Amino acid sequence: MSQIEQKIIDLGFVLPETSKPLAAYIPAVQSGNLVFTSGQLPMVDGSLAETGKVGGSVSPERAKELATVCALNALAAVKTVIGDLDKIKRVVKVVGFVSSTPDFSGQPGVVNGASEFLGAVFGDKGIHARSAVGVAVLPLDAPVEIELIVEI
Repeated sequence: MSQIEQKIIDLGFVLPETSKPLAAYIPAVQSGNLVFTSGQLPMVDGSLAETGKVGGSVSPERAKELATVCALNALAAVKTVIGDLDKIKRVVKVVGFVSSTPDFSGQPGVVNGASEFLGAVFGDKGIHARSAVGVAVLPLDAPVEIELIVEI
């Protein structure tokens, strides 16, 4: 087991199997020394953990937890490409999409769920650039979707 996977366990999580794509794409692709993930939803055991809009039926606190699940799923996608998460030199960028009500403006706080998790897992190597974007709807009515770019 890699040191990174052990750290994930120490934080109370288990690296999941990668969810099957919902359409015509692959979970992650390597280009040079970078790995790009497709957007990862908060899937748990093959099912969406929750649906709805943040600021509506989904609280910002719950959405932040779901962003952590998305980041965990993104790391699982990275592992399918590189085989060992210890090969990650740094998290370069996180892109977070938050399906939210028109009056909700706390997208950065929601995406902090992913950012804080990656910081806890990777330490200084987990500090990254980021975007947090509010959107009208996400696939399957998911509240959050996260993409990663990592350097290996």
